[in-house]
Amino acid sequence: MPITTYEEAGVNINAGNELVKRLKKKFPKIGGFGGLFPIVGTKYNLVSSTDGVGTKLKLAFKLNKHNSVGIDLVAMNVNDIICVGAKPLFFLDYFACGKLDVKQAEQVVESIAKGCELSGSRLIGGETAEMPGFYKDGEYDLAGFSVGIVEKGKEISGSKIKPGNVIIGLPSSGPHSNGYSLIRKIFSDDELEKYSKQLLMPTKIYVKEVLSAIAKFNSSKQNIVGIAHITGGSFYDKISRILPQKKDIRVIIEKKSWKVPEIFKIIQTKGNVPETDIYRTLNMGIGMVLIVCSEAVSKIEKFFKGAKVIGRIEKGKRGVELI
Repeated sequence: MPITTYEEAGVNINAGNELVKRLKKKFPKIGGFGGLFPIVGTKYNLVSSTDGVGTKLKLAFKLNKHNSVGIDLVAMNVNDIICVGAKPLFFLDYFACGKLDVKQAEQVVESIAKGCELSGSRLIGGETAEMPGFYKDGEYDLAGFSVGIVEKGKEISGSKIKPGNVIIGLPSSGPHSNGYSLIRKIFSDDELEKYSKQLLMPTKIYVKEVLSAIAKFNSSKQNIVGIAHITGGSFYDKISRILPQKKDIRVIIEKKSWKVPEIFKIIQTKGNVPETDIYRTLNMGIGMVLIVCSEAVSKIEKFFKGAKVIGRIEKGKRGVELI
């Protein structure tokens, strides 16, 4: 059986990482889950994020289902800014198409509004761009922009991560909004329709439960020292992003510590996807990870429904290892 990788499906994660690496030389403050902007004269920072839905939209076009992709759009943004401990405030969307289908666009925007409601933020505006000849009839693209706020000094930057910390994984609702180029390469049209319920399940929005946990467990001491949204690059790249740059600390993730949902096993088996590649492409059932102090592990794990201890921080060469 031929092996299928994300790169063979057309997505080169290494190229994306190289671009960020080059840009960080010129703009050293970029590259985090959310960009911080200090509000002069106040004790607050604004935090922003921008993202899209990716080729999951191709599945929405194929199945003519547009009432959940807006939730994905909001989730991909607000789940990023809560990684620094910020509360989402407002959201803007960009909807681009070749020829505007009013009913279709209305369904999309209504789902964006639903995502904002689930995240406790407000949809305050956006842009609809009609560009004939640029997009196929019936197709569109989405981008979103979220702005939140966090008190100065209370940001969760990952700088306090150290050996002995424990990693807690929060369950995903499915593949969320990453890896669909790989999924579409592996599955036939009939299989995409067969598994459409799992594949179109909207990305889980973690805002309210994560912010509640931060308020509860970081009020007097920072027990939650790092948060990573498991999206493109998955466990390897996204957790590495929050590790302190100059510390010899290593992340150990134990793959057998949680039950991988069946849809991920089907994707891996059908595509004969190598183990390393699948865990760098898909979230495998874990949509968000929290790195916490060992003495608070039990209470924090119990706070989240379905949470599992999935790993630990050790002294060693900086990076992520899955065992």
